[in-house]
Amino acid sequence: MTKRIGVLTSGGDCAGLNAALRAITYHAKHAYGWDIIGIKNGTTGLIVRPMEHLELTPELCQTTMLRTGGTILGSTNKADPFNFPCNDGRRTDRSDDLIQGYHDLKLDALIGIGGDGSMKILLDLAIKGNLNLVTIPKTIDNDLGHTELAIGYSTALDVATEALDRLQPTAASHQRVMVLEVMGRDAGHIALGAGIAGGADIILIPEIPYTLADISAKIKDINAQGRTFALVIVAESVRKENGELATVACEINGRPRYGGIGHYLGEQIGKVTGAETRVTVLGHVQRGGQPNALDRVIASSFGVRAVDLIAEGKFNRMVAWQHRQVVDIPIISAIEHYQAVAKDDVLVQTAKGLGIYIGTL
Repeated sequence: MTKRIGVLTSGGDCAGLNAALRAITYHAKHAYGWDIIGIKNGTTGLIVRPMEHLELTPELCQTTMLRTGGTILGSTNKADPFNFPCNDGRRTDRSDDLIQGYHDLKLDALIGIGGDGSMKILLDLAIKGNLNLVTIPKTIDNDLGHTELAIGYSTALDVATEALDRLQPTAASHQRVMVLEVMGRDAGHIALGAGIAGGADIILIPEIPYTLADISAKIKDINAQGRTFALVIVAESVRKENGELATVACEINGRPRYGGIGHYLGEQIGKVTGAETRVTVLGHVQRGGQPNALDRVIASSFGVRAVDLIAEGKFNRMVAWQHRQVVDIPIISAIEHYQAVAKDDVLVQTAKGLGIYIGTL
């Protein structure tokens, strides 16, 4: 019998999601003759009545999808089925509705594309409802365990690097210190990689402490060598020197909403060095736009392998990229092993070797 496979994108959007949806659709249809049902707006599409979904076909998923940012299915990071928002402001458990929606659509399996938070919710739903689940890692933060790459990270890295490329000439023209604040949630992978690629003088990440005195000394050393400008890149979750988090709102989904560390550093660097500073906050620019070639390739490889896992009857597994191969691991392993930047990471050592200030090691 023809299998019916559901697929959804959950959490924050990023470049490469549509490439994964296209690969799932093509491989499922051409290799197995299966039908692919796209669930709209993450898990919400299975909760609301009438349910929100559409059939994905090779005709719908043309090559233009490879070049398109975001997700044609829509997504959500606010509608936890176990704590679902109601119109009157209350929250209630709608997990049974989602499980019933899975069965009403006569799905044989579900592919979820998301980060650690989405995967935890999907895994809990799969266990509760005995759903056949396979997941694909998606996060610009690149912080999921046991995978070297997640969809979206490579493009976000390119965007941050390009920002440094564009800031350097104007910094040189006006003898300024340019501070670039980038995303990454609690991990410093984007700041570290882009800082090296973009020629930053100072890279600040949440995993490694810093002092303003050290930053001042580094900038003064640069000036002493005859250069009148400097580039600083900082991850959004870096703390102020007194240990406080820089936030722009109290809570969002139970986590602090980061923002403001770039402006804090710009002000403090100006005070301790006398330099003229300017601050750029990339924000969601890093999520949008066309996916780069690597994200398209990784997403396509993940999509094909996810379909094959269903054919093999292997569930509650996440596809992962390890040593130039697509492998699969237990979802719980990826969630429990948070992949922050280690102090002995090869890129940390690379930054040190290049003379970049990366904090107090």
